[in-house]
Amino acid sequence: MTSGAPVGGLFSAEVEPHIHFLFRIALRLTHDVPSAEDLLQDTLERALRNFERYEPGTNVRGWLLRIMHNLRISDHRAFACRPRAVSLERFEASAAQGELGWGGGDALGIESVILSRLGEEEIFRAINDLPDKYREVISLADVEELDYKDIAARLRIPLGTVASRLYRGRRQLQQALPGREGDRPLLSATG
Repeated sequence: MTSGAPVGGLFSAEVEPHIHFLFRIALRLTHDVPSAEDLLQDTLERALRNFERYEPGTNVRGWLLRIMHNLRISDHRAFACRPRAVSLERFEASAAQGELGWGGGDALGIESVILSRLGEEEIFRAINDLPDKYREVISLADVEELDYKDIAARLRIPLGTVASRLYRGRRQLQQALPGREGDRPLLSATG
């Protein structure tokens, strides 16, 4: 931008005629007024921060829409990557009513139930009691949270061997750590 005019005044003069249009687009993208207001606000803030890149007299509406579109995509990606949150009260109510999927439900929920029923020491003791070939794979998958491909590379074994050892190791852990309430399994043999 080459103009000697104050940035705030020039920005307002260029952007203000498009505010209502931008709000309608934001509302169409978000489907609710508070989210649309937030998206519009974020768009205007980003535009003001980067206004020196804007060439006066060019398509300001297109420039603002591109900023809004990019922000919406970034927000959508961030939301999609975020773990799903469930209130503790709702989780406890579901657990009390037996609604949790014990055979492969939400890993974080199952982990919470396991840790509340058993001490961490007892779980690690059970893992350490496994045969070496199962202990290695269980430790890498469930403790270090590596994926199958990384486990296979680290142990220099095929992916199928990783999968079968993990399955068999989890089955042995399931037997070593029986559920305290009705002997429901604590670990998923399929997860």
